[in-house]
Amino acid sequence: MASRREFLQQGLGWSAVGLLGAPMIGCASRGADVAAAKPAHAAILHPNAPPPSVARAPAPAAASATELEPPPDIFDAQALDLEFWLKPRTLDVIRPASGERAKILYWKDGEVIDSAYQELCHLMRDVNGKATIPIDPKLFETLWGTQAFVARYGIDHPLEILSGYRTPSSNQKLREAGVPAARQSLHIEGRAADIRIANLNSEVLGGLVRSFRQGGVGFYYREGPRGGWIHTDTGLKRTWKG
Repeated sequence: MASRREFLQQGLGWSAVGLLGAPMIGCASRGADVAAAKPAHAAILHPNAPPPSVARAPAPAAASATELEPPPDIFDAQALDLEFWLKPRTLDVIRPASGERAKILYWKDGEVIDSAYQELCHLMRDVNGKATIPIDPKLFETLWGTQAFVARYGIDHPLEILSGYRTPSSNQKLREAGVPAARQSLHIEGRAADIRIANLNSEVLGGLVRSFRQGGVGFYYREGPRGGWIHTDTGLKRTWKG
C-alpha cells in the first residue's frame, strides 16, 4: 500500500480528469431559487458552521501493476478541519469550450461575494446559446472543496468545466448526438457540472467528489490523452458509471 506522497506522485502521471472555465461578464442576478437554496447549505457558508463530513472513498477496483492502491486515509474526514472551511475560497477555473480562464475569489468572511458569484454563473453558461442561469451555490462549494483539497498535495492545475448550465435545447442536441445526457438533467437547472483536473486519475477525482456527500457523482471513462470526466451535482446522493 502506498503512502500519500507515493500515491499522489503516481496519480500525477495518470490519465486526466477535471473541470471548469473562466468568467467575464455577470450572469442573471440570483433570484428566488438561489435565495431559497441558501438555508440548505448555510451550514457550510456560515463561519461558525461545522465542516461537512467526508467519507472514506474505496480504493479503485482491480488496480493494475502500474497503479498504486490509495492509502486508507486519502479521503479521511480528519484531513478537512474547520480551518479548511473558514478560509477564503478562490476557484481557479478554465472553460475549454470557450478558451476562458479565471481565478475568482467568491467567498470570504462567511459571505458569498455577489459580483464574483455573477462571474462564476457566466462562466458556467450554456456555451452554445450563451444563456445563463443562477447556479446553485452548493455546487461551487463542492468544486472549490475538491480543488482546495488536492492543492494541499501539490496538485495545482485549474479546474476544467467541460459542461455547466445547459438549456433544454442544448441538452436535447447532446442526446441526439449520442452524448450521455439525462432527459431531465440537473445541468438544465444549474445544479450540475462535468469536470476534470489535468493529470489527476478519474477514480481519485470522482472518489474525492463523492466523499463530500453533496449529491450525485458520475464516472465517465474515456480513452485518450485527456481521459474522461466526472459529473457532479447537488441532487440526490447517488453514483454511476457512464
